[in-house]
Amino acid sequence: MSSGYKSWILLTGFILFYVAYLLLGALVFSTIERPVENKLKSDIQVLKEEFLNQSCVNATSLENFLEKVLQANKYGISILPNSSASSNWDMASSLFFANTLVTTVGYGHTTPLSDTGKAFSIFYALLGVPFTMLVLTACVQRLMHPVTYGPISMCRQRLGLDPLAATAVHFAILLLLVVLGFFVVPAVVFSHIEDTWSFLDAIYFCFITLCTIGLGDYVPGEKPGQKFRSLYKISVMVYLFLGLMMMYLVLRAFHRMADLHGLTSFFQLPHCDEDTEEDKEPIIEAGPEDQHEAEASAKPLDPASQTSYNTINR
Repeated sequence: MSSGYKSWILLTGFILFYVAYLLLGALVFSTIERPVENKLKSDIQVLKEEFLNQSCVNATSLENFLEKVLQANKYGISILPNSSASSNWDMASSLFFANTLVTTVGYGHTTPLSDTGKAFSIFYALLGVPFTMLVLTACVQRLMHPVTYGPISMCRQRLGLDPLAATAVHFAILLLLVVLGFFVVPAVVFSHIEDTWSFLDAIYFCFITLCTIGLGDYVPGEKPGQKFRSLYKISVMVYLFLGLMMMYLVLRAFHRMADLHGLTSFFQLPHCDEDTEEDKEPIIEAGPEDQHEAEASAKPLDPASQTSYNTINR
């Protein structure tokens, strides 16, 4: 088996291990938090029945009832009958929570109820956040040549563009594709699935999510009676991971383009030249086949050049 295939197999194993880490976290969160959630739901239901059975409601009892209901609502538990069937800590919801935790999106619509869950969240995020960044970096490094260096070289070869124009055209096309593929199209899908979301609400959700702001005012799959809720949650997780990966890719492409156009020097920012050794030694090592592709794409250029932003004359 060639080194190129071994490299892709290693990256695939890396991603599968990350998925296993999410599943393990979801299992632990569901085991810890679901019994606490069920007890809190039961207490709220008893409180509701006691309040309704009162012959005379005074201000003190009303305030006490509302205080406990609002406190339960903070943990995602409602007294409404149509929202009692769904759980915030079933396997799919726990997996969704674990994913938002390690990606630092953190919508805040669901939080651990128990002290054990809070302690485990600290430990889980302490390992999961850097691990997520590592997986995203490994994926982006493998995509840099086919998505960035290769297309720039093609623009120079086939369109006869100079380095500055080639990088600008490539970045504009890349940005357009990311906006369409990870903002506009998902917004159309979300606005169709979520009845209460407008297209603007969906665009807003996509932006807040992929920028890891995670305000939590819009969270998919929380509508009572949501069809295929588990599958929907998992699909949003996949969208989140791919979207973060593409955002990171766009940022790296913009940084290199800014370096080529002299913007980093103008604002006295670190140059991409400082990342040269990192690019030469990726986290998932590239095999001879990938190196051969890079050399082939750089043949029409000067002999000493390679398909990289760093090697284009400023």
